[in-house]
Amino acid sequence: MTDTNKASINITKAEYIASAVEPRQFPEEKLRQIAFIGRSNVGKSSLINSLTRFHNLARVSREPGKTQTINFFKLTAKYYEDESIKDFYLVDLPGYGYAKTGQANRKKWASFIEKYFLFPQDLYCVCQLIDIRHDPMPSDINMFNWLLKHEIPVFVIATKADKLGKNSISKNISCIKKALKVPELTILPYSSVKNEGRSYLLDFIGHALVE
Repeated sequence: MTDTNKASINITKAEYIASAVEPRQFPEEKLRQIAFIGRSNVGKSSLINSLTRFHNLARVSREPGKTQTINFFKLTAKYYEDESIKDFYLVDLPGYGYAKTGQANRKKWASFIEKYFLFPQDLYCVCQLIDIRHDPMPSDINMFNWLLKHEIPVFVIATKADKLGKNSISKNISCIKKALKVPELTILPYSSVKNEGRSYLLDFIGHALVE
């Protein structure tokens, strides 16, 4: 799966809207949402900045006291074909599987992430990021299965693809499919360093906004 064509959309504007830990703090404006989640250090911030080409966008969540919140970014997508405009929320969710974090904090973060997923809203899908260099961790598998159980669409993105050669990428994608027990699953290898996978992901988002 490679970027052989120009993407159907371009991200022309991106702005931080809100940080939240409970539904009453979610943005009032109702827009379609695409959420991103993954283990700590999976490269989520780098991917978001690569995707939007607003290179400091994801760093808003690193402000003191806001590193473990649900962060909403309002993005504007412009379609090349007819120059139409669509706004949507990119939702940056806290990482899971924090090895150095106490159990109480992990449970607290899991609780408000679950509230987000189950809150009535126009959530198109969750992009789950998994490090392509390693087999999925139990927390990756648990998150994937939880989303499937609650009938929440999930799109798996294998990050840090620039760290591997083409043969290793293909092999490791197969390992991820096997671990998640979905042989027919579509998995997008993505490199934030080389922007590989960006056009495909933009096309996916463009389709999501009109479906």
